[in-house]
Amino acid sequence: MGLFGRDKTQERLEQLDSYIESEWTPAPDSTSSAAIDTKTMREQMAARLDNLLDQRGIASNIRAQLRKADLKLTVSEYLLMHLVLAVLFALVAYIVRGWFGAGVGFIAGLFAPRIYVTMKRNRRLKAFDNQLGDILNLWVNSLRAGYSVPQAMEAVAKEAPPPANSEFRRVVSEMSIGIPMDTALNNMLARIGSEDLDLVFTAVSIQREVGGNLAEILDTISETIRERVRIKGEIRTLTTSGRTTGTVIGLLPILLALFLMFVNPSYMGQLFFGPEKGGAFLPFAPIPCGWPLVACGLSMMAIGIAIINKIVSIEV
Repeated sequence: MGLFGRDKTQERLEQLDSYIESEWTPAPDSTSSAAIDTKTMREQMAARLDNLLDQRGIASNIRAQLRKADLKLTVSEYLLMHLVLAVLFALVAYIVRGWFGAGVGFIAGLFAPRIYVTMKRNRRLKAFDNQLGDILNLWVNSLRAGYSVPQAMEAVAKEAPPPANSEFRRVVSEMSIGIPMDTALNNMLARIGSEDLDLVFTAVSIQREVGGNLAEILDTISETIRERVRIKGEIRTLTTSGRTTGTVIGLLPILLALFLMFVNPSYMGQLFFGPEKGGAFLPFAPIPCGWPLVACGLSMMAIGIAIINKIVSIEV
């Protein structure tokens, strides 16, 4: 959403973000006014950059990924991390293996934050999906004990393990400042991105509109989710061999190339340099023949890995 024309719901969400952020951010030293001024200036610059990225439509997707990974980073800090790690990796690689290593290190540094965010997001989603059956049982027991839906969610926020407790605590906090329940649940679904959770919240929304026994509905959904988790575990076990084969086949050429580059750099240099270092140019362009070969090999490896993942990925 743009900088202007925001509705009351968005303003309340931003107030909640500021409140939650103040809980985990340590307060600055009151005796150091220079530190306060520096932090204020840094926050202002970060906010301006975030607004600029919002206007260009870049920040929304990045912010969604950071929320799914539960990382307390702004978009500008996340992008700055790419640049810092790229420069750092390039310097280390340059010390070890010269300009070629610096180029490899720079590319690795650019992709490292994205890989970390993806791994943390997937790990968090997997942990939440594994907890969802127990969460629904706790929710159902609270409803049968006479609690309302918000009170039952508050009980889940107190009793459930992380990451479920923090997410339900966020929902309860949003509803406590006047945000409608449907909006709060949709916000949680956007942060988690779980298909099973979407099924649960759809059932809650329908029950609030047409009525019915929510405890019985959630109990049935809980049994369905538990069965899906069990089947997914069996499928993951049966497809371990195929996924491991794809990983080994994909990494083997890269690891072998890195090993040869460190053991015999002159031999590998024939791929990436011209005739002055024993290599050869392409017949139609002054480009070392190794670069197109590496690009073709990486492309074919990516296609093969994608095909293997498609085969072993079975929807339940």
